[in-house]
Amino acid sequence: MKKRLVISTGAGISAESGIRTFRDADGLWESYPVMDVASADGFRRNPALIHKFYNERRHALYNAQPNAAHIGLAQMERDFDVRIITQNVDDLHERAGSSHIVHLHGELTKVRAMDNPDLLFALSPDNCDTTPDTIIDGHHVRPHIVFFQEAVPMFEVAVREVEQADIFVIIGTSLVVYPAAALLNYVRPGVPIYYIDPHPAAVPANVTVIAEPATRGVEKLREMLARDL
Repeated sequence: MKKRLVISTGAGISAESGIRTFRDADGLWESYPVMDVASADGFRRNPALIHKFYNERRHALYNAQPNAAHIGLAQMERDFDVRIITQNVDDLHERAGSSHIVHLHGELTKVRAMDNPDLLFALSPDNCDTTPDTIIDGHHVRPHIVFFQEAVPMFEVAVREVEQADIFVIIGTSLVVYPAAALLNYVRPGVPIYYIDPHPAAVPANVTVIAEPATRGVEKLREMLARDL
């Protein structure tokens, strides 16, 4: 039976694909006030701005491609039962070929009905712009994004994955965004933990730190894990 390899990814894994991060010095929050474009209050105040913001993010995503880190994780399914928990709203893990992905913060390529949060609609690259007036199958829609001030409905699913991990890996995250940063607390005692980030946050002594960008870090991780196969 393959070992369960659970991987928590953040913005850093997609940065090398050209997807702008939010918190870095040149990140999106430098260009947009976060509570205007990514909060429940902001959506109530100015839904047109939020639709515009996520339209821009979709166009940037459709011009991006999975990088070696995304592809490397997908290839690890040959040797491990890989489960990815991502804070990212892009679809680069899917496009790289990963099979099991939990999106904590929603998905950029989908919108959902305003009157039914469980009713999702997939957008296509040639028809991906929405406005507050957009109607799909009789429903006004909003970005399928978990805004600040909203619950994270997939967190319990993510916790169950982490609790079953034989190996736990964190890639490209500052470990300051909750509740995602709390996943580390659900790893069973004795389970190996790896953390890949060029500027790693402080972590417990039992965590193996690989202080590299995601592409090089995933390559090193694969080498390290291959010794135990």
